[in-house]
Amino acid sequence: MSTAVPRVRESDCVFCEIVGGRAPSYRVLEDVHAVAFLNIRPAAPGHTLVVPRVHARDMWEISEVSHGHVAAMAHRVAALLNATLAPDGVNVKHNTGEAAGQDVFHFHAHVVPRWHGDNLRLAWNSPLAQPAELEEVLERVSAGR
Repeated sequence: MSTAVPRVRESDCVFCEIVGGRAPSYRVLEDVHAVAFLNIRPAAPGHTLVVPRVHARDMWEISEVSHGHVAAMAHRVAALLNATLAPDGVNVKHNTGEAAGQDVFHFHAHVVPRWHGDNLRLAWNSPLAQPAELEEVLERVSAGR
């Protein structure tokens, strides 16, 4: 049984609608390659989404060049949020696939301002891996290069 998420047509993509100006948004920054707008379900004040203007479903579909444009815009957004909101830190996060928490299937990066004591939990507390586990994973990954 397949658990694959159906492909989203660009005409059905809310982020394509925002990029095209057909859906409302609170734009923070934009250029010819990417658009940054406030998340309507913010994890923190200033939580901004950065999307490429060209539709790409996720990290596995976006081109390296387009991903670079999104990364550059995320960098600019983080600097702007730092200058205007003065957070204590920032998280830049992306989810690919439903299993990772992706719920809009147009590549996007979250830029989330952070303040001491905000109680937002985006990190995990994993046990230290054993060297044998790391070697086994490295061996598998290296075989695919």
